[in-house]
Amino acid sequence: MRLESRFRWLPTPFRSLLLFVVWLLLNNSVSPGHIILAVLFAFFIPVITFPFREPQPLIIKPGLAVKQFLIVLFDIITANLQVALLILGPVKKLRPAFVKVPLDLTHAMPITILASTVSLTPGTVSAEVYPIPESLPPGEEPTERYLLIHVLDLDDEQALINTIKQRYEAPLKEIFQC
Repeated sequence: MRLESRFRWLPTPFRSLLLFVVWLLLNNSVSPGHIILAVLFAFFIPVITFPFREPQPLIIKPGLAVKQFLIVLFDIITANLQVALLILGPVKKLRPAFVKVPLDLTHAMPITILASTVSLTPGTVSAEVYPIPESLPPGEEPTERYLLIHVLDLDDEQALINTIKQRYEAPLKEIFQC
């Protein structure tokens, strides 16, 4: 049973907390009126929108998720430096390319996180996820699933694919148990 479905009166507690805090921060006030509005928004928005949400896998290993976040943050900083050196050097040395990274992930949210991670890292951008899991007819499994990425400077395609699969995809599979 999903944690979210246990509490019909507060279906997404973390989202409710986020709405409460964001409302107070946006208004830069903790007056009683704003606190009451924040509580109302934090309660009613998730309750009203919950039926429209598609079920997503839960984070099973939050500690690993924090570790993965720090790894991605480190990679973003490192890639910024590498891209700066690349674009300050001769442009003729750049070897841009598109690369198909085969995916083992099946759920939309982990695939989206993977595509976002690749796009956040300078020098790469996600161009397409094929096929989009929700675009398939019910019960049909894709024969091939991949993430198409554009790379600013490609040295070794297989090394890049292995890095993405080991550094980003494998931890996501473990975090979401999918």
